Amino acid sequence: MIIWKHIQAELDRRFKETGVENVYMPMFIPESLLNKEKDHVEGFAPEVAWVTHGGSNPLQERLCVRPTSETLFCDFYKNLIQSYRDLPKVYNQWCSVVRWEKETRPFLRSREFLWQEGHTAHATAEEAEERTVLMLNVYADFCEEVLAMPVVRGKKTEKEKFAGAEATYTIEALMHDGKALQSGTSHNFGDGFARAFGIQYTDKDNTLQYVHQTSWGMTTRLIGAIIMVHGDDSGLVLPPKIAPVQVMVIPIQQHKEGVLEKAAALKEQLAAAGVRVKLDDTEKSPGWKFSEQEMRGIPIRIEIGPKDIEAGQCVLVRRDTREKTFVSFEELETRTKELLDQIQTELLERAKAHRDAHIYDAHNYEEFSEIIQTKPGFIRGMWCGEQSCEDKLKEDFAATARCMPFSDQEEISSVCVCCGKPAHRLVYWGKAY
Repeated sequence: MIIWKHIQAELDRRFKETGVENVYMPMFIPESLLNKEKDHVEGFAPEVAWVTHGGSNPLQERLCVRPTSETLFCDFYKNLIQSYRDLPKVYNQWCSVVRWEKETRPFLRSREFLWQEGHTAHATAEEAEERTVLMLNVYADFCEEVLAMPVVRGKKTEKEKFAGAEATYTIEALMHDGKALQSGTSHNFGDGFARAFGIQYTDKDNTLQYVHQTSWGMTTRLIGAIIMVHGDDSGLVLPPKIAPVQVMVIPIQQHKEGVLEKAAALKEQLAAAGVRVKLDDTEKSPGWKFSEQEMRGIPIRIEIGPKDIEAGQCVLVRRDTREKTFVSFEELETRTKELLDQIQTELLERAKAHRDAHIYDAHNYEEFSEIIQTKPGFIRGMWCGEQSCEDKLKEDFAATARCMPFSDQEEISSVCVCCGKPAHRLVYWGKAY
C-alpha cells in the first residue's frame, strides 16, 4: 500500500501539471445507465458484479458495482456542460473497481483493484486526440523515470481496443520472463458516448455540438510489473523513487557499547536529509536482517559495527548488485543520495537492455512460429490489418497484438507475418499476462 501511495502521489503531481482536477463518483451504477452505450456494456458484461438486494429487500433495479465509470461521468456531463465556455472538463478519480475475473493473479488480475481513471470532455476531436496522447506519454514517462521500467508506446488494434472507444493507446512493458504486460491505457471515445448520453454544448456560433471524450487509467497492476521487471531469486528489487524504505541501517554486534547509539545517529542523519530510512534494532541475527532487507527490496543496507565506528566509516551495500562501498560518516548523506540515484538509473538501463535483447523480427509465419516457441519476448512482424490473422496467431500460439508502435514503423517486410498478403503496418506481438 505504501508503494501504491508513492505511485499515486507522483502520478497525481504529473496529472495536475496538465490541468487535471480530482473528483469522486459513486461506486454503484444503475443498470439502465450502464446499458446506454451498447458496445461498452457488451465489453464489460461478463465481468460485472451486481447488487440485487438492499438488506433483505430486492432492489427495483439492479446496481452494478463500478467496473469503470464512463457512464457515471457521462450522466454527470450531460447536465454540467451547456456551452463551449464549460469546456474542457479534465477530471480524474482515485478509487477501487470490481471486475469478476474467472482466474485471478495477485496484482495482475484481481477482482477488486485500486486505480485512477481520468475522464475528459472537449469541444473538438483534435483536442480529445491531443489529450489522449498526452496522458499516454505522461504514463510512459512516469514508468521510465519513476518505476525504472521501459515501455513501448503505441496504438491497439481494433480487436484489442477498449469497448466503446474509437482508438486505444497503450504502453507495453516486457517482464523478465519475456511476457508482455499492458501497463497503462488511454482511450479516445470520439463523440460516441456523447451521442448515447446526449452530451451537447452550444458553440460560439450558437449551434449545438456533441462533445468529444477521453478516458485513461493505471492500476495496482504496476506493482506486479515492478516485481516482475526488477525482482530476483532473493525477493524484491525496488526502484528507490517508490521504495517505502530506501535505506535500512543494520547494527553489527549491537550488544557492544556505542553500536546501537551510532546506528540510531546515522538513521537520524539520513532522515534529516530527506531519505526514507529505518533502523533494524531487533534481536535477530545480522544474517537474518540482511536476508529480510534483500527480500523486501530495500535499495541500500548500511552496516555499522565496532570496527567501523573506530575507523569513522560505515558500509553501504546495494540491493541490486550487492556491491559494497565504505563511506565516512561525514560523506554519508551525499554518498547515499548519489547511490540511490545511481541505482535508479542503472535499474532502468538493465531493464532496457533486457527488453531490447528480447525483441525479434519475424518475416513470415514459419519464422513467427519458431520464435514464439523458442524465444520469449516481443516479436516485430508486419500485419495486413485483417482480424482473421490476429485470431489465427492467438489461436495457434496464444500470441496477441500488443500494439502498433508510435516510434517504430520500419517496414521489415512487405507482407503480413501471418497470411503473406501485402502489409504496411508493423505490430509488436507477444504472449501476455
